[in-house]
Amino acid sequence: MHDLRWIREHPEEFDRGLTRRGLSKHAEEILALDRSWRAAETRAQEAQAQRNRISREIGSAKSRGLDVQLLVDSQRATRETEANETAEASRLREEINEILAGLPNLPAEDVPDGPDETANRVLRHYGEPPRFDFAPLPHDAIGERLGQMDFARAGRLSGSRFVVLRGALARLERALGQFMVDLHTTEFGYTEVSPPLLVRDEAVFGTTQLPKFSEDLFRTTDGYWLIPTAEVPLANLVAGEVLDENTMPLRYTAWTPCFRSEAGAAGKDTRGMIRQHQFEKVELVSITRPEDSADEHERMTACAEEVLKRLGLAYRVVLLSTGDMGFAAHKTYDIEVWLPGQGTYREISSCSNCDTFQALRMKARYRPVGGKGTLPVHTLNGSGLAIGRTLIAILENFQRHNGMVALPKVLQPYMAGQEVIEPRD
Repeated sequence: MHDLRWIREHPEEFDRGLTRRGLSKHAEEILALDRSWRAAETRAQEAQAQRNRISREIGSAKSRGLDVQLLVDSQRATRETEANETAEASRLREEINEILAGLPNLPAEDVPDGPDETANRVLRHYGEPPRFDFAPLPHDAIGERLGQMDFARAGRLSGSRFVVLRGALARLERALGQFMVDLHTTEFGYTEVSPPLLVRDEAVFGTTQLPKFSEDLFRTTDGYWLIPTAEVPLANLVAGEVLDENTMPLRYTAWTPCFRSEAGAAGKDTRGMIRQHQFEKVELVSITRPEDSADEHERMTACAEEVLKRLGLAYRVVLLSTGDMGFAAHKTYDIEVWLPGQGTYREISSCSNCDTFQALRMKARYRPVGGKGTLPVHTLNGSGLAIGRTLIAILENFQRHNGMVALPKVLQPYMAGQEVIEPRD
């Protein structure tokens, strides 16, 4: 959500940010509504003051035995005026909030301008993609050849975009989650959280999936939403709270299932596990002071990168353009892992600094030490990592010509010492 007071003071900067996002200017429309809203609020307050004054006059007139009917009629008319102006002010504020809720965050100055991923900027590469003396297979072919990745039975159970993992692949999925959470909690200072998977409207609104992206979510018949990412419950842990400055930064991590309808992904990645309705992910969320969020963004991205480094996977880091980054993002780094079966890099983590955008919706604030009043916190989120896509990367990068898949050394303790996954008969 955007700060209305900031828009009043910086209308040109607001419109420039929206233009960079490929949107039309809105400051003039918002400020016109804002003036009308404040005028209605003023008229309501004046009517209330007048009603209170008439009330006192009625009391005084009664004590002197005077006829008060004219005063009573005037009070009634004033009460109606107050009610009408209050209703009008409420309507106008709701209209302003509706407009603001539909507008994305403004991009940081160093975010490249562009309509889509073609304008993204590659910042760095790590590692060399493996070379094979055979044609590398995509992960779905590897998994089915192993006899441990079953799309047909998943389809009969649930439809498309689901998978059944068995045996060593099911254990590998679990091993990856345990390895990632252990790394983030023991070395990087994140606090592990086991959050609810079902949340209310206000939680999904707070992290900006509502109202604009409701079609991308699953909703239960009694009004709960299945979380599309653990970012939703983790960020909302501070919703409505006033934090002590000394407690920040707060760093949370959670390993959860995630649920997405993929309504906007018709025809994309229909084969394999790249884009599923249900998948597992280790999420990272930070709550910081405004002056710390840029450094925290770099730190969070480095934490996600370290997972890939220890797994021995080649990747690159990309700064997303204004047309490619998410609705709530002020600045986003994507980490893209090399997938030999596709011959390209694919996103495996997205780390975003949302500055105050989510905090204003969630009413998450902090009280500066020695200062007066409160300020909105900054929120950041990132994948540390997407487990399904990491499993895909391991299958494709460590496949062997005989159908086996080697396991990275860091995962072997989580796999009871197993070094390779072999095809099942």
